[in-house]
Amino acid sequence: MSSPVQAHTTDNATDPVESVVPMIPMVLPLVGGVLMFLLAFIAVSMA
Repeated sequence: MSSPVQAHTTDNATDPVESVVPMIPMVLPLVGGVLMFLLAFIAVSMA
C-alpha cells in the first residue's frame, strides 16, 4: 500500500529568470549605449 520511496522530490529546478536577473545592471546600460549609438548613426546618415 505505502511505499518507502517518496512520490515527488523537493529538488527545485533552477529558474532561468533568476539566473538572468543579476546581470541586468551590467547589460541594461550596455544595450542603452548601443541603442543610442545606432540611433545617432541613423540620424547622421539620413542628414
